[in-house]
Amino acid sequence: QCEEAAYEERQYPSGKWACVTKGEPMYEQSISMSFMKLMRYICKENSVGCHLGMTIPVVNEIHLTKEGTKLEREVVTAYYLPRVFQQNPPVPMDPEIHITERAPLRVITRVFYGMTTEETILREISLFWNLLGSRDTVLRETYIVASYENPSIPQRRNEIWFICQA
Repeated sequence: QCEEAAYEERQYPSGKWACVTKGEPMYEQSISMSFMKLMRYICKENSVGCHLGMTIPVVNEIHLTKEGTKLEREVVTAYYLPRVFQQNPPVPMDPEIHITERAPLRVITRVFYGMTTEETILREISLFWNLLGSRDTVLRETYIVASYENPSIPQRRNEIWFICQA
């Protein structure tokens, strides 16, 4: 049977990201509010006053509670700055947006489709752990949800990233 690969390992270089942290009652509220702030920054609310250009994926860094059964409220939503702005990122007009230099990242990633809710993310994390088996080299409390398409697309492509320890 020919199927998509169950998962793959990737290496991402260091780079500058525009990040917003929100801790709304629901995960979906946090990412929606953060993404709207980032879109305003991308579209014009920045020190150069121009459209910066969209990059994908947009990533959401999440943390599990100690019990591992729920997501912590605080979610970091991040947009990778286009190459032309990596050296000198435009300053956001919104004080809630922070430009952060992220270190190189090695991840093990798996694709899933549809909406990203707390329920679907917890299910995907569980399925991925079952598929992957026990790994001491992967973080167990921090994960990344990467989205590649507009949130309004019903069966949009997402990935869950398991972060490898340095």
